[in-house]
Amino acid sequence: MSRVGRSRPEPIYRSAITLGTALFKFWRLRRIETGLKHLPDTGGAVLAMTHFGYLEFALIEWAAWNHNRRQIRFLTTKRVFDKPGIGWLLRGMHHIPVDMERGAEAYADAIAALRAGELIGVFPEAGVSASFEVRELKTGAVRLAAEAGVPVIPVAVWGGQRLMTKNHPVTFRERFGVVISFAFGEPVGVAPTDDPRTVTDALRETMQGMVDGLQASYPVDGVGRWWHPRSKGGTAPTPAEAATADAERALRREKARAAVTGAP
Repeated sequence: MSRVGRSRPEPIYRSAITLGTALFKFWRLRRIETGLKHLPDTGGAVLAMTHFGYLEFALIEWAAWNHNRRQIRFLTTKRVFDKPGIGWLLRGMHHIPVDMERGAEAYADAIAALRAGELIGVFPEAGVSASFEVRELKTGAVRLAAEAGVPVIPVAVWGGQRLMTKNHPVTFRERFGVVISFAFGEPVGVAPTDDPRTVTDALRETMQGMVDGLQASYPVDGVGRWWHPRSKGGTAPTPAEAATADAERALRREKARAAVTGAP
């Protein structure tokens, strides 16, 4: 990727942050942040983030920008880049498209960005967790860090699902005054000789522990609420129920795709 690691101003990124900040202020969102000292002022790192809602990428950009003006390049599915308007914005912010059929290209771009001193944002759950518990993680974040020689920084966000998430429409009014809690964990060093699966499993435990901490200190009681895990008194689907729903949704999409393409 030829446009990473630049020091010159990025008007599109700054404009997107400005617009996002204006929206979050309009909604009167409240930030509670811990561990921001772990977000480096310079140098590359992989941010491995929880994924309970659709706006977490923007919320994390908001927190990072307010802390030290760091820009985060997210690995994002190519089909989002193909959407008019949104694709233009993502390219202008120099996020990295991931084509599932040509994943090696995105991986190489991310390595180049990390070595150029960029922050790369990854959602290692590879999808929104409707149970609001951290699912099993893919190993990509750890493998990127190991190859680029940079740390993994675990990031947990709680409350973002109350703005927009999977399987639960949120009304415009419900978004006002929501508290968003962030936790940035200590950097995790990854050696090329480390087993990616072992490190990733440990990373998941760390991230779930961070989520547990955010839930325990959250100023709004989640008992009986749709946005809280069933295991802690909420009414969200259990991990097993959420996995079943995801599998059924994937099957419906596959059937719809086959109907369009004529594939058996």
